[in-house]
Amino acid sequence: MNPLRLVRARPDAPFTVTFDGREIPALPGRTVAAVLWAAGITSWRTTRTSGSPRGVFCGIGVCHDCLVTVDGRPNQRACLVPAVPGADIRTQEGTGHDA
Repeated sequence: MNPLRLVRARPDAPFTVTFDGREIPALPGRTVAAVLWAAGITSWRTTRTSGSPRGVFCGIGVCHDCLVTVDGRPNQRACLVPAVPGADIRTQEGTGHDA
């Protein structure tokens, strides 16, 4: 039996977010990091000095490796920010601010 039926859960409908101009499906209740991972995207930030790719490392908001720009706001921790319908998510380069 489906676990959702057992608890009579009625999850909200799936939606989409945009990542670097590409539409990606998302499920309610997931973080930005979970949505990106589910889409096969494992890197969405580059480091300041070497430009090395980064994604989720700790998954609990401590390491700041998963920083991303969401709706024009840089330095958002993808592992903590809930995905919302229509969010514009962008790869963050360096500090996320123009030089």
